[in-house]
Amino acid sequence: MSTPAPGAGSSQAGPPGEHHDLAELLAVAERAARAAGELVSRGRPARLEVLRTKSSTTDVVTAMDTASEELLVRLLRGARPGDGVLGEEGGASAGTSGVTWVVDPIDGTVNYLYGLPTYAVSVAAVLGDEDGAVRPETWTALVGCVHEPTSGRTWTAVRGGGAWLDGTPLAGPADVALGEALVGTGFGYTPRRRTAQARVLAGLVPQIRDVRRGGVASLDLCAVGTGWLDAYYERGLQPWDHAAGALVAAEAGAVVRGLSPQDRAGEAFALAAAPGLAAELGDLLEGLDPLAE
Repeated sequence: MSTPAPGAGSSQAGPPGEHHDLAELLAVAERAARAAGELVSRGRPARLEVLRTKSSTTDVVTAMDTASEELLVRLLRGARPGDGVLGEEGGASAGTSGVTWVVDPIDGTVNYLYGLPTYAVSVAAVLGDEDGAVRPETWTALVGCVHEPTSGRTWTAVRGGGAWLDGTPLAGPADVALGEALVGTGFGYTPRRRTAQARVLAGLVPQIRDVRRGGVASLDLCAVGTGWLDAYYERGLQPWDHAAGALVAAEAGAVVRGLSPQDRAGEAFALAAAPGLAAELGDLLEGLDPLAE
């Protein structure tokens, strides 16, 4: 297991009158993510079939997505029976502790379906708002773990305590000029959204060094935290897509925000980069009107 720096996971956080052991939460998250990663990696059949589709025919679910989420829920509930769970495939179930686990059993299902090695299991623990609602615009992310089964790489982060790759602290992204930036992004599932995103990309590419599209939001966010990407942006992310990865990027020193500086990252828009680049890239993207479809 990757181990945070001494003392990094010992901080306490929570609403008034409640405290949560972040070291315990991180250990639970990592154990669950690694177990699910082993399941989907070793259990992948030679020919993988689509179980069902969601928003479009390109938004697919496999039987392993379902099996992985069932395992995650069982492990998380076994370790912390009072917590809630918000999963991509199984919806939401409330808890009593104030903590909710936000899980993506296979982030990058299309990659996994085609046999590409780039996919991840993402597990984060968050606190909801005062009304108990669990949404990125108001939650407080406590810990996150993103595990890449094929490489074995594991990113972890603790709110206020830092971020690590396999136990080594992350230095964070370089604050490069816009023209020198390697920028990651992703595309939605509907033709209308993809057309709009292609329009934005056409306006962006001449202004930056280059673009990368990996198909796994959690890993793209971790790549920003690791310094492998200078920036990442995307429209349409769901809570489980970014809950853990956004915390990794932020704790590594990146700015993680919405399209406007005052907005939090969420489904409408997410942007991650070092502070100076985030401002410059954000201004450029805002001028390209990425929310128009």
